[in-house]
Amino acid sequence: MVAASLRLAVAVTFALALASACQGLKVGYYKKSCPRVETIVRAEVKKFVYKNAGIGAGLIRLLFHDCFVEGCDASVLLDPTPANPEPEKMSPPNFPSLRGFEVIDAAKDAVERACPGKVSCADIVAFAARDAAYFLSRFRVKFQMPAGRLDGRVSRSSDALDNLPPPFFNLTELVASFAAKGLTAEDMVVLSGAHTVGRSHCSSFVPDRLAAPSDIDAGFANFLRRRCPADPTPANDPTVNQDPVTPNAFDNQYYKNVLAHKVLFTSDAALITTPATAKMVRDNAYIPGWWEDRFAKAFVKMAAVGVKTGKQGEIRKRCRVVNNAADAKAKYGNGPARRY
Repeated sequence: MVAASLRLAVAVTFALALASACQGLKVGYYKKSCPRVETIVRAEVKKFVYKNAGIGAGLIRLLFHDCFVEGCDASVLLDPTPANPEPEKMSPPNFPSLRGFEVIDAAKDAVERACPGKVSCADIVAFAARDAAYFLSRFRVKFQMPAGRLDGRVSRSSDALDNLPPPFFNLTELVASFAAKGLTAEDMVVLSGAHTVGRSHCSSFVPDRLAAPSDIDAGFANFLRRRCPADPTPANDPTVNQDPVTPNAFDNQYYKNVLAHKVLFTSDAALITTPATAKMVRDNAYIPGWWEDRFAKAFVKMAAVGVKTGKQGEIRKRCRVVNNAADAKAKYGNGPARRY
């Protein structure tokens, strides 16, 4: 089953590469229309990340959750409206855990002052995620981010549930989920390394990792039980660091934790359940620079998933709302139109 999923991932990835080239994403896309955009976004990200590393982790996760649902089109940023009370950001995989919206707002405001109506929110999300990785890695993860995305007009909570791989997925399910987005099994293993930063609610791992038999290290399990209730509820659902060793560093410690069975999620532990992916984990853990180089490439590939161009999208004036309330009504469903 895994082998079949691997073959599918290779085929879809090739198709994605051709599609991305046609869509026109390129480095330096705003060289003429807004030459300082990446400098402006990086300055805003730096201000937030240096105050709170968790915001940086949130920005990296924000891009992943955007791209896997409706493509990389900033649909995850859209706020609830009377016409659409349940957009992506209100879906259980995103609410209340998804972070970084205020950074995107600040960056968009700064960019609009310099270049009104030129830069999409989708590109700002991609730049901000890249910059968060840069700062949290202490400048070790450094790469160019192609741009040219447009902002989408559709955002549905149900789409997030259908497309975002949950933390209880096994390896076969993970490979299939990433293959559906044109990403390989190696891309999946490499991108999972982003779990080296950030925090998780206890409810995301207690049921299948602590309350049920699992391969989790006994000492680590006891450590988590002291911090998590046996039956987390919305009113009692603390958070813990995803990486207990270097929680604020964007590094390869995650893979050492996987090998030591000191990871939170079933989806993390799944990475060593086949010889092929276990070797990837070991390489990422022990070969200097290996993971950082592959993460940069996989992240750029992920940031090209489902890109919208031409009439498929727009450049939003404000990242939390579509430009035209009539479009919102038509796309989001029945309900009173709202003028923004």
